[in-house]
Amino acid sequence: MIFELDKMLRGREVILASRSPRRRELMKLLFDSFTVEPAVGEEMIPPGAEAEDVSRLLAVQKCREVAAGHESALVIGCDTTVICAGQILGKPADARDAARMLRLLSGSTHQVVSGVCISLSGKEESFSVSTDVTFRPLSEAEIEAYIATGEPMDKAGAYGIQEKGGLLVSSFNGDFFNVVGLPVERLALALDKLLGGEYFDIR
Repeated sequence: MIFELDKMLRGREVILASRSPRRRELMKLLFDSFTVEPAVGEEMIPPGAEAEDVSRLLAVQKCREVAAGHESALVIGCDTTVICAGQILGKPADARDAARMLRLLSGSTHQVVSGVCISLSGKEESFSVSTDVTFRPLSEAEIEAYIATGEPMDKAGAYGIQEKGGLLVSSFNGDFFNVVGLPVERLALALDKLLGGEYFDIR
């Protein structure tokens, strides 16, 4: 069961293929012990990929890179994208770019999509989870003040819902942890079936 994932591992190593400190914290909800080994290769979005599928495709790349050196380990790769009005909003390049993103998000609903890839013993499965997030209308003064905190600069979409950025959000529909960066509920169910012997039958 999902509360006994450590026991179900039977001594297998668990590796998170991500450098995100937020994902590290969320992984602690699932495992008592794991290691972090971020992928270092350049992420490539395949030509023609749908915006909603980009995070899953990038998670697969991260997971495969790390799993190549740890075939017997359970490797988890993840990537999160923010999509607004058909645009993928990554991490802002600078304060001006952050302001552009926050103006786009202001008073509208966008999607936060986290893609996950699980690899174990040469087998893998990937999936994505989407959460709708609605921002209240923001004034220019609020946007400037939020950027001045420095918080937006290392986050996709230029905000963090689990920090001061949560003050910009009027509502969300879906998994809160997915917006933070790791859909722990869906991942826990996938791992429960995987480690219970039902290889990747998680649909």
